[in-house]
Amino acid sequence: MAVASSSDVAILALGVVLAAAYLFRDSIFSSSTPKAVPVAPSKFANGHGNPRDFIAKMKEGKKRLIIFYGSQTGTGEEYAIRIAKEAKTKFGLTSLVCDPEEYDFENLDQVPEDSCVIFVMATYGEGEPTDNAVQLMENLTDSAFEFSNGQHRLEGLKYVVFGLGNRTYEHYNAIARQVDAELTKMGAIRIGERGEGDDDKSMEEDYLEWKDNFWPAFAEALGVEEGQGGDTPDFAVTELESHPPEKVYLGELSARALTKTKGIHDAKNPYASPVKVARELFQVGGDRNCVHVELDIEGSGITYQHGDHVGVWPLNPDVEVDRLLCALGLYSKKDTVINVDSLDPALAKVPFPVPSTYISVLRHYIDISAVAGRQILGVLAKFAPSPEADAFMRNLTSNKDEYAAVVTNGCLKLGEVLQLAAGNDINVHPTPQNTTAWTIPFDIIISSIPRLQPRYYSISSSPKLNPTSVHVTAVVLKYESIANKLAAPRWVHGVGSNFLLNVKHAANGETAAASEELEHVSLPAYAIEGPRGAHKTEDVYKIPVHVRRSTFRLPTNPKSPVIMVGPGTGVAPFRGFIQERVALARRTIEKNGDDALADWGQISLFYGCRKSTEDFLYKDEWPQYTAELKGKFTMHCAFSREPPYKPDGGKIYVQDLIWDDRKNIADAILNGKGYVYICGDAKAMSKAVEEVLARILGEAKGGSEADGAAEIKLMKERSRLMLDVWS
Repeated sequence: MAVASSSDVAILALGVVLAAAYLFRDSIFSSSTPKAVPVAPSKFANGHGNPRDFIAKMKEGKKRLIIFYGSQTGTGEEYAIRIAKEAKTKFGLTSLVCDPEEYDFENLDQVPEDSCVIFVMATYGEGEPTDNAVQLMENLTDSAFEFSNGQHRLEGLKYVVFGLGNRTYEHYNAIARQVDAELTKMGAIRIGERGEGDDDKSMEEDYLEWKDNFWPAFAEALGVEEGQGGDTPDFAVTELESHPPEKVYLGELSARALTKTKGIHDAKNPYASPVKVARELFQVGGDRNCVHVELDIEGSGITYQHGDHVGVWPLNPDVEVDRLLCALGLYSKKDTVINVDSLDPALAKVPFPVPSTYISVLRHYIDISAVAGRQILGVLAKFAPSPEADAFMRNLTSNKDEYAAVVTNGCLKLGEVLQLAAGNDINVHPTPQNTTAWTIPFDIIISSIPRLQPRYYSISSSPKLNPTSVHVTAVVLKYESIANKLAAPRWVHGVGSNFLLNVKHAANGETAAASEELEHVSLPAYAIEGPRGAHKTEDVYKIPVHVRRSTFRLPTNPKSPVIMVGPGTGVAPFRGFIQERVALARRTIEKNGDDALADWGQISLFYGCRKSTEDFLYKDEWPQYTAELKGKFTMHCAFSREPPYKPDGGKIYVQDLIWDDRKNIADAILNGKGYVYICGDAKAMSKAVEEVLARILGEAKGGSEADGAAEIKLMKERSRLMLDVWS
């Protein structure tokens, strides 16, 4: 072993000393004064800090208004943005528009005295908050929840409430009312009256009437004057002379769809599902359609449960796309690539992926097929191509009755209103030659028309029998508008269901049946092959979809009796329910023998349609299910347009069949602790069914209908009576 020299030892020792000096440099070289604690940077310096702190964001952005929206389908968010825009235009006040799911509410008591909190709250399901507002409602209603003041108090907080609901539902605007009540209870101060929009009649008109009375009260409470704002654009639209074509969104709904990369499929990244089966459920040759579609989800990562909903992402029909392109003078440059930038990201986010093209925006991304709103017509009037068109638009804006008669009753879309105002014929296919061009900036179109939303359908299958496919049962919406002095009655077609009908025709190589091309009916056509042809592979078409979870579920114990009421397409989820029980029955019988279902509860389905030979959905399937469930499944059918009729000649509906079976129903609910499910029309059917159930239960308990109604309420609270209804 080599012996170290004295010089090596010295060098080693010096190295140790220097290393020690470096490690303990703060202690060795510091002065006797305490070391200063570094000042923390601003919470939002360089974009850092707690992203869930809305108070810090308000201060950082100098916002006096914060608007929280509870929204399930996007409508609540749309109205929140409208309020924010109007506050900016009228008073020059900027707002923070927030999804409550993204924020914490412990510091809600810290909102400055010169500021205001606005709640735009939709009511969902049976008086429930929307998914994104669940935590907010829990915080407001939980008396044990403490704000930063250590109390469940919001003394002096200025607030505003506008609710979105539907009067056909029992719990009309329940969430907005609850928010109002809880805030008042905590000492907050409401500005103006609580607004309540009714989607059954006209959410738009309810909003306009409310805001006209609200803004003066708002101005007084916040000490601001109208006229301090300005009509500034929300977006800047730029035409791009050159951009890589593969990076332009031509209808793709997500970046993953554009780049064809794998990822989780949800509402932000729908799955282009191949159509395995598409067939007509109504009698061929009739004047109505109901489409059954089976969507292939194998390998997509998508899962579902019986009772869930599937969101179908449609597109606007070709005729409306052409109409608006012509009316905006953009037809010749429809394929021009455009970029869209938000001029105030806190107020208005770009609602679709960019860069895109004019035609792609109108076809895939904004809802140009909806009835034109009265407020937007006033915005567009100043761009009228003639004094007559200007007067036409301003009359519709200012005259509520005229708007209702012409636009609402006529079911006129924006493109059609622009054509009528300019004296064009809306009954011919629009071209640049027969349509007057308006000089409306495209940024205003983007600002004024909401995003095209998915259409939701109750899934009509069970993953236990159909693990790789989701089934959709959709009646095709088609109805006549009401005649007015400017437009004769016309057939109006629902966007989502007619999109599915188009896909069905294409998937089967069909042309529209003669019965579908009725007199003065022109079925809308859609670009169903998708952006860049991505929704067609050889002869297989694809539909962008995602699954939305639901609580509409069977009881886990098959011994519990089940009563299902689903006339028309309301039967869709119950087909899934029955398939769920059939799958369980097969496993149970295989394990325990033919008598294994003896202690199962009875399953009753009350179904109704017009005629057994015309629109009896899945007519051939029900007997198979009955056989497999060994007598535990009974189907009661009401055919309203074929005998038998009531003694007075009246039609028989599902509620009549329920009354006829009242002894068994009362026993199943009161003694068997059974579960009741209702799916379908909320306006008439659902209410009628609940009323007859209340009569049955009241009578069975030896009391009145009011006693039965109390039992119904208790069942709802315990999730033994569940509804999946629509208006």
